[in-house]
Amino acid sequence: MASSLISNTVHVLFDSVLAMENSDIVATFEALVASGLQGFLGCPAVIYEASLIEFFQNGSVRDGMVISTIQGKSVEISEAMFAGKFELPMDGLTDLNEVPKDLVFDAKSVFSFTGEQVSTSCKKREMKIEFRLLSDILAKSITVKAGSFDVVTHERFLMMAAINGGVRISWGRLMFNIFKDMVIPGSRQARVIAIQICVLL
Repeated sequence: MASSLISNTVHVLFDSVLAMENSDIVATFEALVASGLQGFLGCPAVIYEASLIEFFQNGSVRDGMVISTIQGKSVEISEAMFAGKFELPMDGLTDLNEVPKDLVFDAKSVFSFTGEQVSTSCKKREMKIEFRLLSDILAKSITVKAGSFDVVTHERFLMMAAINGGVRISWGRLMFNIFKDMVIPGSRQARVIAIQICVLL
């Protein structure tokens, strides 16, 4: 189980990417930094496989908190603790469907490899390389859903449009809700934010 958690993790080395000579990629990653996700995506890469396995085996959600037991010690993670650790913004949109429609419309052309509008659910190859990278990062570290990463989902497209357009998202609330879903036994939510969970533990 742990190897599948670790093999799908994405760790972004922002200093390296922001020093690249490709101005389009740098601009996309600057937008990612401005969105407030740098602390979450670029946190120190530490992995404690045994603790991760035990965390998920014993994990549950009670009173809005993620609770588990590791090596006989109780661990309680609140939304405020989660957001604070990764410096995630708590203000902004909590429903991605509220991303301004004009911004989504413009993103359909801005993201397009050919310049023609793409659908909000499109193949990744239809987009410019910098937005393919952004899509991969969001797919593996934010939406953390299992499945193919060749298709950009509507939800991911809305996130990309918000990040590129500078729309404030309550990443703390959004990510903590995803984290809670990961802990629920039998959840179909992929468990791939292993680095971030290890930092919390």
